[in-house]
Amino acid sequence: MDIIQALSLALLQGLTEFLPISSSAHLILLPILLGWEDQGLAFDVAVHIGTLTAVVVFYRKDIYQIIKAWGASLIGKDPTDDSRLAWYVILGTIPVGLVGISLPEVVETTLRFPPVIAVSTVLFGILLWYSESRAAENRIHVTLAAAIVIGLFQAIALIPGTSRSGITITAGLLMGLKREYAARFSFLLSIPVIALAGMLKGFDLYETSDPVSWDLIIIGAAVSAVVAYFSIGWFLRLLDRIGLMPFVYYRLALGAILAYIFVGEF
Repeated sequence: MDIIQALSLALLQGLTEFLPISSSAHLILLPILLGWEDQGLAFDVAVHIGTLTAVVVFYRKDIYQIIKAWGASLIGKDPTDDSRLAWYVILGTIPVGLVGISLPEVVETTLRFPPVIAVSTVLFGILLWYSESRAAENRIHVTLAAAIVIGLFQAIALIPGTSRSGITITAGLLMGLKREYAARFSFLLSIPVIALAGMLKGFDLYETSDPVSWDLIIIGAAVSAVVAYFSIGWFLRLLDRIGLMPFVYYRLALGAILAYIFVGEF
């Protein structure tokens, strides 16, 4: 991997990780379309660390309050909205963790196939449109039922092309959450998920004998972190102004292009 590939993939990861368009699909497809070799496990770990850093820094005040309230609830203090939110984040992480650990080969190999990405890009784009058009948006607090449903939906995001943020925001809207609160819970929910994915890849990296280009690793982590940080703020502002439909149109167009390019593999 050279510096151009490293910068391109880091920019792409930082931009798409928190948008409802699937970062994994873009990271799989870009090397295929440009004829690049796989970027390697170490680089995947680096950009995961970058995007994890971005969301933690962006929501640092919220995270502090949530952890503080959660800790108080553990020693017998009355539950609050923040302490409940902490438990809901933990609960919502369990399904994707179980699926990811139980079916690693399916996730890493079988599903990383262009036709799968094309179909999931369109299918879950249509579901995103449905949730946007039918959303009641009458809740600002996540409930236990909502956390369970959103967590189950998040497990589907292991299919490339689904989009973790897209499917969790979709579930949040279907459960009556307002857009901004569905997005906030989605982003908070991403913290343990990205950390878990990074640790699993980190263990694999520890066991591999492949050489590591540390300069590109550091560049990838830094670029993805900066781009992801600004991408979160930009997305939240855009969400408030024009909603999710532009991302629906993008997904449908991307799915059509992918189907055309990889028609022979269907």
